[in-house]
Amino acid sequence: YARRGIFLGLDVLIVVIVFMGRRVIPFFTESSIARAQPTTRNSSMETTMELDDFKSAWKTLDARLQRDNALQLHLLRDRKLDKARNRLRPLFWGQIAQILFALPFLLLVVALWSSNPTQVSVIVAGVVLHAYSVFTIIAAGVVLGQMSKVDYAAPVLEIQKQLLRVRTYYIRSGMVAGLPWWFLWVVILMVLAGLGGGDLLARAPWMVWGGLGFGAAGLVATAWFHRWSRRPERAALGRRLDDSLGGGSLRRAQAELAELLRFEKDA
Repeated sequence: YARRGIFLGLDVLIVVIVFMGRRVIPFFTESSIARAQPTTRNSSMETTMELDDFKSAWKTLDARLQRDNALQLHLLRDRKLDKARNRLRPLFWGQIAQILFALPFLLLVVALWSSNPTQVSVIVAGVVLHAYSVFTIIAAGVVLGQMSKVDYAAPVLEIQKQLLRVRTYYIRSGMVAGLPWWFLWVVILMVLAGLGGGDLLARAPWMVWGGLGFGAAGLVATAWFHRWSRRPERAALGRRLDDSLGGGSLRRAQAELAELLRFEKDA
């Protein structure tokens, strides 16, 4: 009987444990889950709010950086354009000097016309010198006009195109002022002789024709050298000559604009 009583007690204990497990444990489990759910929702909401705050802060920082970059680019543009404008000052004064250089020859021709020359050679010399003086002044004025048309408020590429146009007219102006001097020194001698009432061609034809022949040879040699220096095997020499013809002022101004354009592309 004692053994049966023990087994009976164990059976009763097992039944009680099973009963309590099915009734009590689920109660505590559901209660714990119910308490944990609001915490999970609150944590999710806090995470969402943190992400929104981060996005808002990032947008604010990005906008501030864009404003700073725009300001820096604006300041750099103003500084570079001022430098480019200042680089062109020697070119400006060079054209003024070209005009002043041509004025004495124009006054010389005026004096010749006032003396009423009758020799044909002197009249021809006067016409040539008069034309040279006028065209030299006009060429310098055209370059000055092109410089005044440069719009520094335009995009950098447009400013570069305008400076290239100035360079083209500057090279032409230099050719007008410089190349005729292969012959012009003879013409000036003839005009000076005409002011004194003489005819240099009649008195010293060898000097006139020899000087003109020398000028023609010099002009041909200049044209030959120009073509010779532009051959592909002498590309470096050609570039150096082009840079010298284009003027240091324009080259330095274009360098400032090129640097500004690179910065704008990087920005």
